[in-house]
Amino acid sequence: MTEATAPGAPDRPPIEHPWSQAAEDVLRALEVRQGSGLDQRTVGTRRRRYGPNSLRAAKPRSAWRILVDQLRSPMVALLAAAAVFAFLLVDWIDGTAIAAVIAINAAVGFFTEIKAARSMEALHRLGQVTARVRRDGRAREIPAAELVPGDIMLVEGGDVVTADLRIVAASKLQSNESMLTGESAPVAKTLQPVAEDTQLAERTNMLYKGTAVTRGSGEAVVVATGLATELGRITELVAETEDEATPLELRLERLGQRLIWVTAVLAAAAGTVGIAAGRDMVEMLQTAIALAVATVPEGLPVVATVALARGMWRMARHNALVNRLSAVETLGATGVICTDKTGTLTENRMAVIRVVLPTGDIRLTGEAAGAPFEAGGRPVDPRQHPGLREALEVGVLCNNAELSGADDPEGPDAVGDPMEAALLVAGERAGISRQELIDALPEEREEAFDTDTRMMATFHRHDGGLRVAVKGAPEAVIAACTRVRSGDGDVGFGDPDKQRWLDTNAAMGSEGLRVLALATRHGGSTDDAPYSDLVFLGLVGLDDPPRADVREAIARCRSARIRVVMVTGDQALTARHVALAVGLVDDGDAEVLPGDALKPIDQLSTEERERLRRARIFARVDPRQKLDLIALHQLGGEVVAMTGDGVNDAPALKKSDIGVAMGQRGTQVAREAADMVLKDDAFGTIVLAIEQGRIIFDNIRKFVLYLLSCNVSEVLVVTVAMLMNAPLPLLPLQILFLNLVTDVFPALALGVGPGDPRVMERAPRPADEPIMTHAHWVAVAAYGALITAAVLGAFAIALLHFEMPTRAATTISFLTLAFAQLWHVFNMRDAGSGFLWNDVVRNGHVWGALLLCVSVLMAAVHVPVLAQVLDLEVPGATGWGLVLAFSLLPWAVIQAYLQFWPAAADLATAARREASAPRD
Repeated sequence: MTEATAPGAPDRPPIEHPWSQAAEDVLRALEVRQGSGLDQRTVGTRRRRYGPNSLRAAKPRSAWRILVDQLRSPMVALLAAAAVFAFLLVDWIDGTAIAAVIAINAAVGFFTEIKAARSMEALHRLGQVTARVRRDGRAREIPAAELVPGDIMLVEGGDVVTADLRIVAASKLQSNESMLTGESAPVAKTLQPVAEDTQLAERTNMLYKGTAVTRGSGEAVVVATGLATELGRITELVAETEDEATPLELRLERLGQRLIWVTAVLAAAAGTVGIAAGRDMVEMLQTAIALAVATVPEGLPVVATVALARGMWRMARHNALVNRLSAVETLGATGVICTDKTGTLTENRMAVIRVVLPTGDIRLTGEAAGAPFEAGGRPVDPRQHPGLREALEVGVLCNNAELSGADDPEGPDAVGDPMEAALLVAGERAGISRQELIDALPEEREEAFDTDTRMMATFHRHDGGLRVAVKGAPEAVIAACTRVRSGDGDVGFGDPDKQRWLDTNAAMGSEGLRVLALATRHGGSTDDAPYSDLVFLGLVGLDDPPRADVREAIARCRSARIRVVMVTGDQALTARHVALAVGLVDDGDAEVLPGDALKPIDQLSTEERERLRRARIFARVDPRQKLDLIALHQLGGEVVAMTGDGVNDAPALKKSDIGVAMGQRGTQVAREAADMVLKDDAFGTIVLAIEQGRIIFDNIRKFVLYLLSCNVSEVLVVTVAMLMNAPLPLLPLQILFLNLVTDVFPALALGVGPGDPRVMERAPRPADEPIMTHAHWVAVAAYGALITAAVLGAFAIALLHFEMPTRAATTISFLTLAFAQLWHVFNMRDAGSGFLWNDVVRNGHVWGALLLCVSVLMAAVHVPVLAQVLDLEVPGATGWGLVLAFSLLPWAVIQAYLQFWPAAADLATAARREASAPRD
């Protein structure tokens, strides 16, 4: 293809029907060599011509859209009505003041929400998919968005396909194309052209954007990117949708909508009572509107977004990248963690430490130089030990990992499966180079590892014939062998001999080693079955020490009443040893159940379900059985987190409530299916993420509790005064001012607090627990009543005892309510937490909000223009004494309650007790 003949539209592919042309012709048309790829100059030209390799995703919310959204809330509508009403009555001061309130409120919401929105966009960029390509003759990893037509892409099992590709080289390549075709079975790929009119599902020489490579490896040339791909054409047919709200945001929205109706009733009742009592109708209408505005918690959606986004950033700093916003809130309710063993509970730094042969037990020392192999305390030279050398050669041949820098004093860099890399390192220590061995014994065929057979085989040319190298699970390999390599040659391998080796395997597993069996065969053809007539060579024991921080993380899970379940494909004894080492189980509670015990729920009795739910270790588990385990715990009402790293783990990651993929060793398919990716593959990171999830939910609950109790106090102060036929303790503009200043900023600060350090010492909340339970509504009423009593008390004393003018008394009630609401923020600490050291006191944002609010209140009293607008005056020493005494009174009562009756005051416990229900 020349640039002159290339299609001009960026949404059209540069070559038509590539599946109907030979691979060589496609490469020629795209002017690229398979061995070297594109050069950077050509890449730049094509990127300008075809644009980025991205679909037309929903555009980020613009600043203008965010600003307009601030003006579309019910509260703004009420304020606007109040402003219009004031202007109609030629009350220019009140009308202007209300308009200013609208502007200030919109500004606060705008700057808060835009920061959260941009934070979310930045987090999504952290999770961008990469692609491996060959450019300028070198393999490199680039962002998938930078792919251009003509790029030579390297693919292997576990990769997500990020452009439309024509395959030019393949080895056992298969892909899952269900996303495009609906066919769930993997599709085997070939190089041969197919007819031009072949349906998409039958184009066996193509890989399509959005599908997943499930097996094998290969090379392919990019033939379409972005909207020119098949997936891009489909997305063009889908209408642009709005951003999906999280379940928590939807619950908050429903709560706000209900409160609007309550607001209308309360405001109408207050206005009616005032008018019936003979008060000025205009003043009562203004008061009713102000009360309606005060009751609506306008900040609910903003604080939810800010809290969730901030929580995602905290998790990202701790190596947990959350893919979906809704996962943040779900994490807080997680009650069961199903985790694999290798790399999550262990360090995934495998090393071969034993090779058990029919002729003896050989151990590898930790010394890289000198004599790394020894038997019975004496050094062993692999060159003089045919059995050891042959076993190590099989481990090196039957292998897809690569080593670089083998001579590096700090050890070689490994690319590939850590277990296979460990076999290569052991071979290097014996003087066996994989590249030299492959040059001498070229590979003719590979039988990839399969979860059904639990074995892998490679066929190699050797002395005019074939040599087959096999490795896999000891039970599987031993069962497939008919002979054993002994010091006297190959001898029969009967059932008693096999049982002895199985016992040896069990003994090695009980030491915590991961065990592989090695076998070989000479002769035959590449068409022969790989696992027949094998000669058993021995067992290899690999050490993978537990992570140092896992024991502490599991202990935290226990204190948080989170059940940790090990789900591994390894053998039972190895799993049990690791579980004991990390403190997952005790000696008396170390039963290991096989994966075969996991069946569909309708095939299990009640007793079997209970036994499986109590089990902490499952061994030899396949991907299908993971689905049954998740369903079992979910039926019991648990929120389940499941870890995974392979292609076959994707269904389990999708089915679980929280799918957790490994960022270091996980495949792209697993990472795409997961809700959260662990950048360090560490179990402790999952626990930290759950802690953040709990903190976020608690913070939002505190915000709602604080805001509603403050709003209720404002309504009660005015309503009770009118019922008592007393002067109004608050004027309409004063109510609006309080709603803007003392409500919003402390509430926002509560929403982003560090959280209670004891949050992991309590049981997880039920997944369906509402934000505001009955216990919380009772607390709102009690808090609001206390603040109301204090404000009306100060107002009455100012009027009756000190005989202050109404304006001065109103100033006292206004300031008492304002400061009572500010001090009330400290009542949001958890019951039983320290009086002087708790999550609210430790929250720097709270102190900043209080400083800002106090400064604004001082300005409202002492700045003449503000004082005139709000109808306030300087209270004097007596007035300030009343304000401080009565504003501190509710705080003192509630603090005493929290300090001396923590069990009764623990709203979280009451909420969980209220929301809990019998579970299956």
